[in-house]
Amino acid sequence: MKQKPFFCEILIIEEIVKQKTLKKSFTLRGKGLHTGLDIEITFNPAPEDHGYKIKRVDLENQPIIEALAENVINTERETLLGKDNVTVGTVEHGLSALYGLEIDNCLIEVNAPEFPNLDGSALEYVKAIKETGIVDQEREKDYYIVRKKIEVDDPVTGSKLTLLPDDCLCINSFIEFDSQYIPNQSASMEGLAEYEKEIAPARTFVFVRDVLQLFKAGLIKGGNLDNAVVIYERKLPQEELDKLADLMNAPHHDANELGYLNHRSLIFPNEPARHKILDLVGDIALIGKPLKGRIIAKRPGHHINNQLARLIRKDIRMNEVQPPIYDPDRDPLMDINRIRQLLPHRYPFLMVDKIIEKTDKYIVGIKNITANEPFFLGHFPEEPIMPGVLQVEAMAQTGGLLVLSGLDEPERYSTYFLKIDNVKFRQKVVPGDTLIFRVELTSEIRRGIATMRGLAFKGDKVVSEADFTAQVIKNK
Repeated sequence: MKQKPFFCEILIIEEIVKQKTLKKSFTLRGKGLHTGLDIEITFNPAPEDHGYKIKRVDLENQPIIEALAENVINTERETLLGKDNVTVGTVEHGLSALYGLEIDNCLIEVNAPEFPNLDGSALEYVKAIKETGIVDQEREKDYYIVRKKIEVDDPVTGSKLTLLPDDCLCINSFIEFDSQYIPNQSASMEGLAEYEKEIAPARTFVFVRDVLQLFKAGLIKGGNLDNAVVIYERKLPQEELDKLADLMNAPHHDANELGYLNHRSLIFPNEPARHKILDLVGDIALIGKPLKGRIIAKRPGHHINNQLARLIRKDIRMNEVQPPIYDPDRDPLMDINRIRQLLPHRYPFLMVDKIIEKTDKYIVGIKNITANEPFFLGHFPEEPIMPGVLQVEAMAQTGGLLVLSGLDEPERYSTYFLKIDNVKFRQKVVPGDTLIFRVELTSEIRRGIATMRGLAFKGDKVVSEADFTAQVIKNK
């Protein structure tokens, strides 16, 4: 007997990574690095899409500052946030711990103008978060995915940050100083899975030659040999070194003995380079989204870190949703044959060629625009432009595939669009273009009514957008 061919359709659904928050609140206490104040800080769970926000509970009306790059007002020896005459500083270690453990939403309450320094690393924050617990939320993470190289540099300091595409947040740090102890160092983090053990314990560091100037500037009032790596690599008069020791409540040290002055030895041979990664993670947390990309950091510091974060924030504000990644060599989730099974449309009105990505919340479809499209005969023969109404129709069909693919026996249903709002056309579409449609449900489907938001991309740019309301009807 002749065996019939066996066909198996496999629909691969992209893994959905949920937003995260704390299971419950926790409180830490310690001195402020620069103010020397006794500080109490509480980290609280927060709802989806809340991000990081900081509440000054010691001030009238308990004002809240969003932890975003555009709110950074000073990067001298710390990351200082400010808005409406309210400030909070030294936020980088606490935010680094949240970001490093992939927590998306947290309300932070602090009773002082800075975070406590604790041991000079992010380790105490990490321990408290792990002990408290982390929970998944319903809404999925909204990653900032790096698609092209971005560079920022500072000719004065020689600092340079290069942001490149990658599958997760990876950082390569390179530092150099006029010092026999750390003339140059490097460190790397290949994904946030390494953060807790390899980066979080790395303490901040300071040169003895800088300590007196910092004290004169009114800084590091809470600094000591327990919360910083202190490097003594240039001989000072014994009297001057003793004066510095008294300021830091540290024992006197023989001025002829160079080296590290800490009570604890180095945790890592390259601890300073690792701490620069810790700081960079905290400063990148200010973009407001988890990041997928690689940062090559030469002589990083808070100033240039913030410059990069601001560039990313600008891109986020200009692009509501990042363009989907389209790999033409990757097999589609739905080819044209499967699309024909779900949609009643046929030539010349079937406007979706394939589906490349799908979750329960959104879908990504492709339309290749050729010179042979029938609508170019009249729109316009001498200057062919795809009609805007057909771009909207293509988005609507893509949305219909999203709704129908979530039903049992989808072939027995159709979607009929009831309303289209907020339609915008930003760029013309011509032969040779490839349109990428991303359509997302804006609310749960209730009583057969679906509301969706559609965007059409050409490369990295949005060419059209619209909001849809559709009704699902069983007609077979």
